[in-house]
Amino acid sequence: MNETFELETDYIPLCDLLKYCGVTETGGQAKHFIADGNVLVDGEVELRKTCKIRNGQVVTGDGFEIRVVAAGA
Repeated sequence: MNETFELETDYIPLCDLLKYCGVTETGGQAKHFIADGNVLVDGEVELRKTCKIRNGQVVTGDGFEIRVVAAGA
């Protein structure tokens, strides 16, 4: 899955991004998924569940890539 997520605010918590983009079904699943080391932000493993994802960042994992862009960009 390759997806572009349009950011409406300054940032989105990582666990919320995974839920909104359908990587996980719930926020709870997203938190466990992150804690298990399955998510990379800009190529680095990210273990902080509520890491602030901002415009220009790329979130990846096994089978998915999410590019975050500012709304209207």
